[in-house]
Amino acid sequence: MKKNIGHFSKPEIRVLALWTYGIILAKNCGLSRVAATLACNLGEKEGNLRQRLREWYWDKGDKQGKQRSEWKVQKCFVPLLQWVIAQWPKEERRLVLAMDATSLKQVFVVLSISVVYRGCAIPVAWAILPEGKKGSWKEPWINLFQCLKDSIPSDWVVLVMADRGLYAHWLYEAICQNQWHPFLRINMGGMYSPKGISEFRKMSQLLPEPGNVWTGQVTCFRHNSVEGTLLACWGFKHVEPWLILTDLAPDHSYATWYGMRCWIESSFKDLKRDGWQWHRTRMNNPARAERLWLALAIATFWVVSVGGEADASLPASSLEDLPPNHIARKNKKAVSNLKRQLSCFTRGCIEVLNMFINHNPISIGLFYPEPWPLKTYP
Repeated sequence: MKKNIGHFSKPEIRVLALWTYGIILAKNCGLSRVAATLACNLGEKEGNLRQRLREWYWDKGDKQGKQRSEWKVQKCFVPLLQWVIAQWPKEERRLVLAMDATSLKQVFVVLSISVVYRGCAIPVAWAILPEGKKGSWKEPWINLFQCLKDSIPSDWVVLVMADRGLYAHWLYEAICQNQWHPFLRINMGGMYSPKGISEFRKMSQLLPEPGNVWTGQVTCFRHNSVEGTLLACWGFKHVEPWLILTDLAPDHSYATWYGMRCWIESSFKDLKRDGWQWHRTRMNNPARAERLWLALAIATFWVVSVGGEADASLPASSLEDLPPNHIARKNKKAVSNLKRQLSCFTRGCIEVLNMFINHNPISIGLFYPEPWPLKTYP
């Protein structure tokens, strides 16, 4: 951790390691729960641990002593993303970042940019705002992209995905300024003009029925127009089409890639009810919450990398090895649609806890990204 978050002092690194270890061990990010778990595990006084953990995310003015310091979570975003990249396969120079917002108990709104991976997502940049605060999210989002600028080698293909509720002209431009590729879902109520045609048409009339796809270079929107590629597909199981706007060439992009965006929504569940129980926090200070999120992000990174590596090594299930009358043979469709029985996050929690219990060497897993989907429509 010192190697990858090297701008921290040694005491700050130690407490960050305690937070990460305690969160995974307790499967809870609550201060009291983590302190009690570490005290039992390490044989130290619970009160002392609690104070060290708490002061780690406090502002400088809230701490006692003349040698106290305050660290900025924004300085951790590039090292964290580069730590993820360092575990990525050398031959795979593609990455998908998903951006989305999640709220918490009418207290916070979290704007998050995450690396998506095997059905999960790892936060690498975030901003936490008070719920109900008036004003646009434009500035916080742009700040996050500026924080991550030049963090990924220029020869990588980086897609940034967002749902239609986040689309904006300035967002498209901010992504391009990082030399990344927007892959943004847009609303059907807009207008588009195919390349070489001056007439604008309704996007709602682009696909007449499910089972259709359309790809082409266009000018989107009458106002704040954007020239790019419009990818449209309507799967039979979907209520309405996907309309994706990107700057990639039509023959180098597929609308079905957008299916990876939903993995960030799974990560919000991992951070809350299915994992670290952050929805139970009693914090109401956004700056403190942003610092705590660094521990949550590293804990997530750890278990997802370990769980993903284990997931990649699992043998493919086969009906051929089952008895002739096995019930799975009667439900082939359900078996074929079941991609994995445990998420990489859950499997990683099990694997890391086994490291602790069996006193095995502590290690961070390697990433094994799945092939990007190429089928015609979802």
